[in-house]
Amino acid sequence: MRILLINHYAGSERMGMEYRPFYLAREWVAAGHDSTVVAANFSHVRSCQPRVSADLEITEEEDVRFRWLRTGSYSGSGAGRVINIAAFVGKLHLHAARIAREHQADVVICSSTYPLDIYAGARIARATNARFVFEVHDLWPLTPILLGRYSPRHPYIRVLQHAEDWAYANADVVVSILPDACGYMVERGLDPKKFVHVPNGVCVAGRDAANATVLPSALSEQISQERARGRFLVGYAGSSALSMSLETLLGAARLLSDAAVTFVLVGDGPGFSLLQRQVAQMQLNNFHILGRITKAAVPGFLARMDALAIAWRHSRLYQFGISPNKLFDYMLAGRPILQASAASNDLVSEAGCGFTVPPEDPQALADAVLRLRGMPQAERGMLGENGRNFVLRRHNYSVLAHQFLDAIS
Repeated sequence: MRILLINHYAGSERMGMEYRPFYLAREWVAAGHDSTVVAANFSHVRSCQPRVSADLEITEEEDVRFRWLRTGSYSGSGAGRVINIAAFVGKLHLHAARIAREHQADVVICSSTYPLDIYAGARIARATNARFVFEVHDLWPLTPILLGRYSPRHPYIRVLQHAEDWAYANADVVVSILPDACGYMVERGLDPKKFVHVPNGVCVAGRDAANATVLPSALSEQISQERARGRFLVGYAGSSALSMSLETLLGAARLLSDAAVTFVLVGDGPGFSLLQRQVAQMQLNNFHILGRITKAAVPGFLARMDALAIAWRHSRLYQFGISPNKLFDYMLAGRPILQASAASNDLVSEAGCGFTVPPEDPQALADAVLRLRGMPQAERGMLGENGRNFVLRRHNYSVLAHQFLDAIS
């Protein structure tokens, strides 16, 4: 099968996020399918950008073929990012006939976070009589409306809404990462027979080597100091995304300031600067933000924690479910998980790998930390093992890639 996957932000292990298109394509290539990823040559979520001199230049990452569309660089989520999106979508239209002619795809998958590439993707699919697949990561424009507080009448939101509705009406298959989004999509025009749920997951290959990656000296030293103090360590790895309520972690740390519990956070994003100022104002010595670390170093960091935390905001957006990469990385690390969430699905409880408490409730999270710390080490180890077995069985990309192909065939 010839598969063309369009994802503006697609990256690789070497370049950084977004990983899902790369992991899927790598599994498809290993299974004998001809797979190509079309992406922009600049993305704010990558740590390393490809060097590209012309549109549709081809590179390879671990046997996965990439074709790049040149777009301008930017930072943040302002006008520069909008221009970058417009450049990618515009060039995808401009080169649609060439892409269709050179790849003769059997399946065309539009998988960008925003849905604006679906019109060009449909053109490419029609040109080769390919199946047209719309993959939904987050519900746009509902996500910026609910989390970013955009008005539904904002011109940009209206454009996104038209694209989303058009995709539901015209795609042959809609693959949703969110488990309970079918009802919402049907309300917007989707035939429910087209809906398929394929969640996020983890790539297990190479993780043992990654566990041996040396942590940054400042992080390693901080962990050693906390161990010397006899602290129970609660870790967080990720960004300060709008979906996350890191204030809940800070509030729990403040309540546990006399309880021999320390929170250790690694990651980046503008929200961390505000947290740092709040920690200084509160004069807390049990809440440490150590900055971004490489993806290869994350498993080693997670393995040195006693428990791992994830705190969601309270939003009706999560009535459609969640499928966070962070949570699956936590499970793979074999550590018990503390989750603050009111989503329609509860993967932590389903896996039996920790405790879930209401979102934006620092006291509930603090109580869960104390409950977990009070458990015998063997019981905490069993929780961690439950999570690891769950993610290996149900969220390994070697399994998900085949599920995806079965769904669209």
